[in-house]
Amino acid sequence: MKRILPLILTLNVVLLDQLSKYLIIENIPQRGIGASYFGDFLRIIHVRNPGIAFSIGKNLPEPLRSILFTFLPLGVLVILGLHFFKSDEYTPFQRWMAAGVLGGGVGNLLDRIFRPEGVVDFIDVKIYGFLGMERWPTFNIADSAVVVCGIAIALSLFLSRREKE
Repeated sequence: MKRILPLILTLNVVLLDQLSKYLIIENIPQRGIGASYFGDFLRIIHVRNPGIAFSIGKNLPEPLRSILFTFLPLGVLVILGLHFFKSDEYTPFQRWMAAGVLGGGVGNLLDRIFRPEGVVDFIDVKIYGFLGMERWPTFNIADSAVVVCGIAIALSLFLSRREKE
């Protein structure tokens, strides 16, 4: 049961991600701004990302991009999923965070398979020149789950390793 219960988070991330993307597609024209909050600090927009994180690889030829950005993530998700179910190394917290990463990965993979124009991104945040950028690259709920849960796992592994030493 301890290995199955965190899949509730996986399912919820996938459902929330896909529902939010559906609402964006239905209500905001592509490259359009649907809403702005706190001036233009936070915007809900509709863009498509044919590449991976930060649009890396968006200029690759279509057949190569499809193969790389569909099958490579699929392979990573399968390996993570198998390790998730077979390993006793995870703490309960790490297991829940791995489930969040799986959910985010599946959410974006569904876009790569079923949305030929690319992954739907819609959260746009102004960062006022930090790292030389006026705005952070646009992202979605799946991206957020992968990043937040991935950082949480990494910190947890680092801290548990320090405790063992």
